[in-house]
Amino acid sequence: MTSTTPIPASDTPQPLTAMPLSPDEFDEIDAILDDLRERFDETPQWEFCEGFMAALVVCRRAIPQAEYLPVLLDSGEDEGGAAAPHGAFADASQEARFSELWQRRWTDIEQGLAAEVDSLDDERAFHPEVMDVRGAVAALPEAERAEMAGEVLPSFAQVWAVGFMYAVENWPDEWQAPRDKEGRKWLDEALLRMVALTEDDTDEPTLSVFDEEGVPTVSLNRFNAFADAVWGVYDLRELWRNIGPRVQTLQKADLPGRNEACHCGSGKKFKKCHGA
Repeated sequence: MTSTTPIPASDTPQPLTAMPLSPDEFDEIDAILDDLRERFDETPQWEFCEGFMAALVVCRRAIPQAEYLPVLLDSGEDEGGAAAPHGAFADASQEARFSELWQRRWTDIEQGLAAEVDSLDDERAFHPEVMDVRGAVAALPEAERAEMAGEVLPSFAQVWAVGFMYAVENWPDEWQAPRDKEGRKWLDEALLRMVALTEDDTDEPTLSVFDEEGVPTVSLNRFNAFADAVWGVYDLRELWRNIGPRVQTLQKADLPGRNEACHCGSGKKFKKCHGA
């Protein structure tokens, strides 16, 4: 199934022209999330946001930012329930900068998914921003590693997959299985690949993903499962584009019997009034 029509990131369709975020800009968005976490301790890490965003990009319905952002970030309400003027953000400037960086990353994901590629090694392909936390810790000086002994570290791409499934779980109606058998198969297989990635990598580590000289922290099976999940995102995009948005079922109001009084209050029987 093929298509190149982009999904809008918000109510207004955006062209696929934004520049990818630079490493410094990814650090900047991380810093914004860190600042939010000082006030709202459940603010997710960027990798979680990255997975959440990917799910929204390929979602069957184009969910507006005003609907999904409060699900991802704290609403910023005070103890009395009053909403802060800029939600979880410190001020208008921080909110605007986050939105700019978010939109550019959204468009970059769209570009990657819209590209016709045969390999994920293609520079045009969709490349999720994920971390090898275990690899990063293994690269720390011995004293710093010792301080983290006993901490449970996420597996490669695990947080990304959890963020993706968090979006799926929050909009279940948009992820209902299609009626046709082939469509259901596409959906089930793609989501099962993502769910598998939410599990821990318990196989023997043989790879260092981001540093050829690094300590192996990722198993070959995990690395392949990650690639399968990325291809699953491509499949989901094509699936919903071919099926189209859900059709809302209109519920017909109950009408009175033909010999009952008309619902309009005229005093006539229904068959002699609105039922004529």
